[in-house]
Amino acid sequence: MKKNLADAIKDRRTYYALTKEQVASDERIHELVGQAVQHVPSSFNSQSSRVLILLGAQHDRLWDLTKQELKKIVPAESFAATGHKVDTSFRSGYGSILYFEDTAVVRGLQEQFPAYSENFPVWSQQSSGMLQFAVWTALEAEGWGASLQHYNPVIDDAVQREWNVPASWKLVAQMPFGKPATLPPPKEFQPVEARVKLYK
Repeated sequence: MKKNLADAIKDRRTYYALTKEQVASDERIHELVGQAVQHVPSSFNSQSSRVLILLGAQHDRLWDLTKQELKKIVPAESFAATGHKVDTSFRSGYGSILYFEDTAVVRGLQEQFPAYSENFPVWSQQSSGMLQFAVWTALEAEGWGASLQHYNPVIDDAVQREWNVPASWKLVAQMPFGKPATLPPPKEFQPVEARVKLYK
């Protein structure tokens, strides 16, 4: 890793200015994502998270499909700005990671443990959030920049058709990544003392 864990967590930011220049090998990307998927915790060890890694033409196709779907709902006079954002902030990157939760796994747990039924969808989303953060931090450590997007449910059907995604996989988020072209602006923080309390 190019950065230690503490620095990667601290430096992880949202990058919108991305290029297609390769920072690490495709195999390394696959390894990092696979490690996160395997080791991020999940309730009852359900392992309900699913991921697609889209690189090259497949990555471009995702954002072309996104524009096609957005064009159906965005007013014509506003679409130029929308399309420009997609092209310059997401499609301009090297790849995209799509995060899903397998609802069949969640339903199975609800049936097996009815006393906790209403909690399993919440716990599923918590696990997905941990996975997204783990991957995002791992990408940061390798020198990639990324952002987290939520064009679901607008693109759900198009994604399912294009990549033959099982019907039980529910799209949660999209993470375009690439080599950062510019640094993000400074981040403002609320006083940590107001957010963290220590008792001993």
